[in-house]
Amino acid sequence: MECDVLVIGGGPAGSCAAREAAAAGAETVLVEKEDSIAQTVRTSGVTWMRDVREFGIPRRLYNPVSRFSFCSPSRTVVAGDGKERAAVLDVRGTYRWLAGAAQKAGARIITSAAASGALVSGGRVEGASVVRGGETSEIRARVTIDAGGFARVLSRSAGAAGRWKRFGAGAEYEVRAESVRPDTWHLMVGRKYSPAGYAWIFPLGGGRARVGVGVGRPESGADPRAILDKLISEGAGPVGELGGLEKLEYHYGLIPNDGPAGRTVGDGLIMAGDAAGHANPLVLEGIRYAVEFGALAGRTAARALGGDCSARALAPYEKGWKRRVGSSLDRAGRIQSRWIGLDDDEWDAELQAITELDAGELESFIRADFGFSYAARMAARHPRLAAKELAGRLSGLGKSRSR
Repeated sequence: MECDVLVIGGGPAGSCAAREAAAAGAETVLVEKEDSIAQTVRTSGVTWMRDVREFGIPRRLYNPVSRFSFCSPSRTVVAGDGKERAAVLDVRGTYRWLAGAAQKAGARIITSAAASGALVSGGRVEGASVVRGGETSEIRARVTIDAGGFARVLSRSAGAAGRWKRFGAGAEYEVRAESVRPDTWHLMVGRKYSPAGYAWIFPLGGGRARVGVGVGRPESGADPRAILDKLISEGAGPVGELGGLEKLEYHYGLIPNDGPAGRTVGDGLIMAGDAAGHANPLVLEGIRYAVEFGALAGRTAARALGGDCSARALAPYEKGWKRRVGSSLDRAGRIQSRWIGLDDDEWDAELQAITELDAGELESFIRADFGFSYAARMAARHPRLAAKELAGRLSGLGKSRSR
């Protein structure tokens, strides 16, 4: 098979890339290794209302959140101003909605097809070998977009990327609970909840929630599912407030935490989504980046078809995402690197700092929207907090802007 643009992976980055490439007139093929889009859920589906609205995600596919509870072993802080700021997605429904949009734009989606390696000639990626039904075939393309998630099999086989050194491992149950507030999420920090990470309760509405634990690698080798099962059996912290639980589905996933990849384009190749390391280090969420930069990858690929599809022709993609979030993700990564080593007393101090933020400032902080205006506002309104958390990490942003 031959096409203009080949997309590996049917997650949000892949579907949005395929949609934009096809809408621009490129003959586009998307291959997904599972039997159906989002057959397996690997994420909690947390994102933000501003992005939900911008992307046009239907109301039936998310639950809004306006109240935020942060809990350490000896302290709880609740924040919120009544405004809907975060959202918990129906992950399966959202991913299928995005894939449907790609099909409507003209992309062809082939399921049960796993990319086993890149087709490379003279250092240029020219498509992929694909295994389907036990048989291997080749799909040749002028541009191949690796949206294959954490494993990024295609980019690694092409020699364009390696294995992630730091990442998060998360285990989660989707549950029906006796008592769950649909407007409130809970983030639980400290060694009681995770030796290097955090635990969560994200409400889905309709009496359902996602309860999970994330553990940072290589900082800890602990099994997140074992910790999660213990938290549920003991009814630890906010988990105990849920009352009786009926487990509906188990989810497990890995997400990169190395920061964005240094190079995300090559001759005939673009990396997007988790394959590019596009994840917010503070809470390890990346769906909004996958949607935005997946779409950018698709548009860039389609435009490059008029030329040689070299790394230089595909460079606007890399320049685009770096301009949008490169500095913010770098600074968020520095904060997260310090967070992951905090003991319980230090986490208590962090939660005290949270009480100084209003809801809008808190949203920007958790989103890792560390732009220059945010740094200036924090320095003016919260000089102690800015000095403690942000001054050393954000001061360089103003200098880089001036340059």
